[in-house]
Amino acid sequence: MMSKKIYIIRHGQTDYNLKGIVQGSGVDSSLNEKGREQARSFFQHYEQIPFEKIYTSALRRTKESVEGFLAKETPSERLTGLNEISWGTKEGQRITPEEDAYYHWMLNQWQLGQTHERIEGGESPEDVSHRQDVALKHILSQTESTILICMHRRAMRILLCKLLNYPLRCMDMFEHENLCLYLLDSSGSGFTVRKYNDTTHLKNIPKIDDSHLVGAITT
Repeated sequence: MMSKKIYIIRHGQTDYNLKGIVQGSGVDSSLNEKGREQARSFFQHYEQIPFEKIYTSALRRTKESVEGFLAKETPSERLTGLNEISWGTKEGQRITPEEDAYYHWMLNQWQLGQTHERIEGGESPEDVSHRQDVALKHILSQTESTILICMHRRAMRILLCKLLNYPLRCMDMFEHENLCLYLLDSSGSGFTVRKYNDTTHLKNIPKIDDSHLVGAITT
């Protein structure tokens, strides 16, 4: 593997995030005004980074999060392998107390190593990992040395496990906020984390207390 510097961001806020509605890969939502503000702030902070290529998922909220760079005609590619996990039959619905308990039970199963388990009608972390294999092989085989990837919370956790050689059961160690940044670089033998869930570029944007929401689900 050639030397690479990879900037990985989560998409900006959507109304689904704000309202605690299950989003997943089956809901192609757009950024809300705060999400667009987050995207502008990230662009202003990192505009001078010479990104050679931008990769997004096939969902519009990731493309909208990097519009500033796309407007500069930075080469880009949309990869379905970077899509968020599918939350199955629950997508598009608000979290009820009963579903909240079920989701936390499922997260606990994953943390215990049962990463083959799926929410009804959806994907397991292992399913997501398998489709990411194709996307990651493609990304790492390209000649660009400085790239930007915009994707989603759960899928991002899974990708970070793959890049850093952690088992999938450890994925919740990677914390996330909307439009957060992870910066990884490699000299060819493996990746090192240089920035972890970094949001210093959002310091002038007021934070909303969303602690009442199910953090791993709304994506």
